[in-house]
Amino acid sequence: MARILVATTVVIAAVLAGCSTDPPSDAGPEPSAEAHAGGIDPADTPAVDYVALGDSGASGPLIPKSTGAPGCLQSDSNYPHVLAGLIGAATFTDVSCSGARSENILDEPQSTNSGPIPVQLDAVSSDTDLVTITIGGNDVDLVSTARGCVNLSAEPDGSSCADALTAGGTDVIGDAVAAAAPGWGAVFDAIAARAPEAKVVVVGYGTYVRPGGCYGTQPVWARDADYLQASVDRMNDALAAEASEHGASFVDVRPVGVGHDACADPDQRYLEGVVPANPAAPLHPNAAGMAAFAQVVADSLRL
Repeated sequence: MARILVATTVVIAAVLAGCSTDPPSDAGPEPSAEAHAGGIDPADTPAVDYVALGDSGASGPLIPKSTGAPGCLQSDSNYPHVLAGLIGAATFTDVSCSGARSENILDEPQSTNSGPIPVQLDAVSSDTDLVTITIGGNDVDLVSTARGCVNLSAEPDGSSCADALTAGGTDVIGDAVAAAAPGWGAVFDAIAARAPEAKVVVVGYGTYVRPGGCYGTQPVWARDADYLQASVDRMNDALAAEASEHGASFVDVRPVGVGHDACADPDQRYLEGVVPANPAAPLHPNAAGMAAFAQVVADSLRL
């Protein structure tokens, strides 16, 4: 059997509540209609044992319906679940958890409001063919930084978070990305060591806001919106570089989100803003975004 390991890494962690106690399933889902609609026939795809790891960029907090460990805020419409259907996974285990950091993948159980969550890497074995991992946003505290960029008054009232975060020639998020990047490489190495026959693919974070932002729709000044998206882009670039250096591939989900960012009409959004217009955590993908990301990953597996 062809061995495929996909490590998918994606943004920002939610710390909101609201999940059911439905246990995760190890059984692979039935191939979905979307598999054929997207041009991927599961019958033509080698059966894979699929494990999903990561933070809220993978888990999909507040997207109905919730599943898995309650404290992880995991959705059964997140991109790992959709991807499992698209590829007709033989088995599927999703241990992604909102709030996860790199150490929660490798060696430190994660604390949640429903109790500790085991180290995510424990779900991966030598039999695993496919692993997706979304990690990095919490390592650089991107969500908490983005919340600090909210301005309820237009310029010149208030202050710019971009000005504050880049004062004196520094770049707080840029420096955090540079410091965290080697740890992402270590995560990719650990996954490869646990599943040595597998191939690693890292999938990045999306396009959250268009150039210049959309003050009035989202309460973030233009220069601050540009700084935040540039920081997401910097993190994506670092993830791509670490993937390349550690024998992995990188899947960029930004292009599919262009025009579907938090500035778009609610029925066109893939990613939500400060106040979500669709069921999802603030500053996170919604169900439509998760489906779009899953298709990009599925398409990458055919190349």
